[in-house]
Parts: sequence; C-alpha cells; structure tokens
Amino acid sequence: MQVSVEKTSELSRKMTVVVPEEVVQAKMAEKLKSLAREVKIDGFRKGKVPQTVVKKLYGDRVRGEVAGDLIQTTYFEAIQTEDLKPAGQPFIDSVDESQGFKYTAVFEVYPEVVLDGLDQLQVSRAVSDVEESDVDAMIQKLREQRKEWAEATRASQTGDRITVSFTGSSEDENFTDGLVENYQVELGAKQMIPGFEDNLIGLEVGASKTFELNFPEDYGNTKLAGKAAKFAVDVIKIEEPSFPEIDEEFVKLYGIEDGSLDAFRKDVRENMERELAQALRNKLKTSAMDALYEKIQLTLPNTLVDEEIESLMKPYMETAKRQNVKAEDLKLPREMFEDQAKRRVALGMILGEIIQKNNITLDKDKVRATIEDMSKSYERPEDVVKWYYSDESRLNDIQQMVLEDQTVEWLLAQATVTDEPVKFNDVMDRQSR
Repeated sequence: MQVSVEKTSELSRKMTVVVPEEVVQAKMAEKLKSLAREVKIDGFRKGKVPQTVVKKLYGDRVRGEVAGDLIQTTYFEAIQTEDLKPAGQPFIDSVDESQGFKYTAVFEVYPEVVLDGLDQLQVSRAVSDVEESDVDAMIQKLREQRKEWAEATRASQTGDRITVSFTGSSEDENFTDGLVENYQVELGAKQMIPGFEDNLIGLEVGASKTFELNFPEDYGNTKLAGKAAKFAVDVIKIEEPSFPEIDEEFVKLYGIEDGSLDAFRKDVRENMERELAQALRNKLKTSAMDALYEKIQLTLPNTLVDEEIESLMKPYMETAKRQNVKAEDLKLPREMFEDQAKRRVALGMILGEIIQKNNITLDKDKVRATIEDMSKSYERPEDVVKWYYSDESRLNDIQQMVLEDQTVEWLLAQATVTDEPVKFNDVMDRQSR
C-alpha cells in the first residue's frame, strides 16, 4: 500500500491511497471462492460452479464489495501510519482502478492545542450569602404558589387572574384558529407577549377591547416573529388572589412535622443555601471557561462545528415537529448557533488536552458525593442514588460532569481568582435564564 498526504489548508488534508492490483485480486479470489459454494446456477450443482463462471457473473459486484472493504481497512491503517487525527468522517473524493486500487480521502484534522499562559488567567468568582430578607422573600413565593382565587366585582388590576375570550390576526390572517375561549391570564406574570397583560388592566367583566401589539423579534413562531398583530378581547371573569397564613398547618405542608416556624425557616434556608452553592459553582465554572476560551485560540475543524450546530438546532426542530411546523418554515439561521457551537467545540478540545497532559483522573468519591447532593432535594434520596447507579448512561453523564469540574478546579488553581460580592437574587436570576 502506498500513501501520500497533501495539506490543502491549515486543517484540511487530501490523502491518496494506492493498493496493488495483486492484493485486490487476492481479496476477490477469496470472496469468489466463498460465493461459488453458495450460488445456484442452472446447469451446475450447488458448490460445483467453476470460479471462472462465478467471476464472469459476479465479478463486478465482488470487486465493488472488495473496494468498500479496502477503503475501510486501508483508511484506518493509513492514518495511523501517517500519524493523522481526523476530525469527523472522510469524504472519499474519487476512486481510480487503472493502477490497482486507488482512492483519495479528504478530511480535516484536529488542531494542535498549545496550553501556554494558563497561569496568567484572570477569573472572577461571585460570592454571596443567604440573608434573612432572602428567606422572607422565598417564603412569600411559597405562599404565592398556594394562593387561592376568589371572584372579584371590581375592575382588573395587577395580580388578578382574568378569564377572557380573544382572537388574534396579523396581516389579515387569523392566527388563533378562530376564537380562543375562556383563556386565563394572570396579570403581571408575563405569560403573554409584552403589552398584552397591560392592555387587560382596568377592565370590568363584560368589557371588550381591541388593541395592537408587535410580536417580539425572537418569538418562537417564526411566522409571527416581529410582526404587528391585532387582538380583540372580551372579559369573562375577574378573580383576586388570597394567600395562606404562615401557620402550623402551612408549615406542615412542607414536611415540618412539628409545625415549627423556626424549623421551617431553617429548612427553607438550607435549601436556598444548597441551590446558591450550586449556582455559584456554575457561575465560577462559566467564568473560568470564558477566560480559558479567550486565552487559548484555536483554528477549529468545520466538520465539528457543523455537527455541533446541528446538535444545537435539534431541540428547535423537534419542537417544530410537535407543533406541526415544517422544518423549512423555521428559517433558523445557522449563524444564530455558530458562536455557541465554536465555543463548545473549542472548550471540549482544550479541556481534553488539559486532562491528558496533567493526568487528571475521575474521582469516584466525588461522583458519589455529587449524586448524593443532587438527591437531597427529593423525598427519597436513596432511590435517586440507586436510579443513577442502576443505569450506565445516566452514571456516565454525572461522571463526565465531575471530570469536567475536576479539570476546572485544576485550572482555577493555576489562575488568579478575584472575589466579586453578588446579591442572592442576582445570582439566582441569572442562573434561571
């Protein structure tokens, strides 16, 4: 086998492989011999068909099969011989059998990752605590989750739940499929497009109102994104909220058996502190990744970036399918995902190089501790731990996350880390986005 490699760009390679004709013929002979024992041809007993007859009838097909087999075997042998690391699958550009068996494989290779300057990284670390006012705000949220509704006879106001029937049209086309009846909207909850809830404030039961709004540019339905729309609304019912008292009965709903308010506040605080710690870890990890991505510049294989873009687009395509929207109607520009895809591909390669160069190995105790920590927010933590350890793919996801966290810990030990005080709400609000 003869192999030659041409560098067509920084990462692109064109590899030509030539296999001598005698090798091709030897492979064909093996296949024809095996085929002769199986085929049935009129005038010959099974297994007694001469190879010359078999070759005449099946030679072209067998040569095609041999060609496919040779590409599979010689390609991997050739890249190992030439010490190449392809990124993605090759494109077999041409096949020429005039001089034995010859083909060209076009592919991209992984770039060299140079880990210089990691000790010069500047990383900002957010620090925060749970204050008593934060606990008060969380308990109020818990009250709001258990609010009840009572019918009101006044005009609607922020915080009310209003039941309406409405239609919507854009460019003289009804997009609500006729009249939407008995639709509930909580005013101030920002469930609808900007401006819709505001237009429902100050209305009484039986009132009708027509108003115009623009759909956001990033609205999920691309047919409506950025377009002007006209809504006609009829008010059916107005309800106002009432909130439960923070008493023994309320506290017991959250697993505090003795109904103690102090125990309840302690439990709420512990949950908040656990969520805050995880959010701060995520924020620190993002900060470290940002610094690393900016520091280590790479030329990325287009193949891997394209694959990552496809992966990022997949959830949008699946959502469109569930909504009976054709994929081509989505009109999702690949540029929308390109920066994120490049970041993911680059960081994957950089972290992989850090792990390999510094012999970072998975800490199984940290895997266990991570799963146990995740399980604390569930009613039966032991069942959650068993659930992860009973499935290899689920466990592998956690292992990959922990190994990445270990790599970030190593990275932070090399970097200059500066603390930045942040309020609890600011940390959690950014985390939820």
